[in-house]
Amino acid sequence: MAKVYTCFCTDVIHEGHLNIIKEAAGLGEVTVGCLSDKALIRYNKFPTVDQEERMKLYKSIDGVKDVILQNDMLYTDVINLIHPDYVIHGDNWTSGPERVIRDHVEKLLSEYGGKLIDVPYTYNEEVRKIDLQLKEKLGMPEYRRKRLRSLIEMTSIVKTMEAHSGLTGLIVEKTVVEKDGHLDQFDAMWLSSLCDSTAKGKPDIELVDMTSRFRTIDDIMEVTTKPIIFDGDTGGLTEHFVYTVRSLERMGVSAVIIEDKKGLKKNSLFGTEVEQTQASIEEFSEKIREGKRAQLTDDFMIIARIESLILEKGMDDALERAKAFVEAGADGIMIHSRKKDPDEILEFCDKFRETDKTTPIVVVPSSFNSITEEELAAHGVKIVIYANQLTRAAFPAMQKTAEDILKYHRAKEVDDRLLPIKDIITLIDEI
Repeated sequence: MAKVYTCFCTDVIHEGHLNIIKEAAGLGEVTVGCLSDKALIRYNKFPTVDQEERMKLYKSIDGVKDVILQNDMLYTDVINLIHPDYVIHGDNWTSGPERVIRDHVEKLLSEYGGKLIDVPYTYNEEVRKIDLQLKEKLGMPEYRRKRLRSLIEMTSIVKTMEAHSGLTGLIVEKTVVEKDGHLDQFDAMWLSSLCDSTAKGKPDIELVDMTSRFRTIDDIMEVTTKPIIFDGDTGGLTEHFVYTVRSLERMGVSAVIIEDKKGLKKNSLFGTEVEQTQASIEEFSEKIREGKRAQLTDDFMIIARIESLILEKGMDDALERAKAFVEAGADGIMIHSRKKDPDEILEFCDKFRETDKTTPIVVVPSSFNSITEEELAAHGVKIVIYANQLTRAAFPAMQKTAEDILKYHRAKEVDDRLLPIKDIITLIDEI
């Protein structure tokens, strides 16, 4: 019999998937590929059940002869392995970023005479309801909260972009790009106190209280599913920090990053230009310990941000603090620098990794922005945070638009650089 192959990445089988299996079974023996967890998070979404459970689900479908694990979103591994006579897929991949996958599959099949079949995608109320339920499940606190730890284990580096509103959260959630035949997207969101304060027109001095910042989390969580890393500034008083940890954990936030400074918070980019006081190793370690005692799950992470390089205290001080904070229970270390080149950051990473092979290192390459994610990962970095780029991109565009409307007394001159409102609305899902 002819060999027929299709690949699934779903957690729930609905009418559309059964229709594909029916079409495939009419052509020959059906093998279903289960896209691996590692490939799935680059291509589509984070699974709510792991690949072993999905494979069992696919094997239970009538008409399926075999199920195999597909590790390459481009199908190269399975096509080379089984040489199917037919590959069958819903026609939803004939446009958009996924088109590159379809084109690649078609090319591979053409090399030996295989055929690609596009089945009309099933759109109906039942399918729409199931898709919505899956999205809602991904956004539930118990699923979202643990996702960051899973990403750290499954990816070479966790790509994190700042979000400060529901709309920017949707941009981070839904932006998918194709480059060199592969799809990519952001893994997580960074809720920056700087960007949250700026969006509210307030200075970045911990003036915006936690109640207001939690509302921003709610706005973003309501419309997204990706894990959230929260900028906790100094963490405040230890007695207050324990409540913050409990609140963030309950909401479904994956991690909080707190910096080892005290007193009135000043942005690190000012460095020694303004007076900034670094907390002692002992008092900051105690804050970490109390925060870890307060949390109720193993999912939540407290990450210690070290300001020694920013404040020109030296590499030895930074490494001493990193060791002490990990011993106090920190789940990760963020090292920061305002230099234009990444040399001191890489030196810290290499020296830290000499004695600690596992604790995640976090970096924010705002000033040393020429370094690539691949280069950072080679030095042991596990999380990269693009901390303020969306805010910085929006401000000059909005300011220039406002100036030009005042200048020309109409909106015609700015219209060609504005996104149509209907394109923005398409980001927003309707229930």
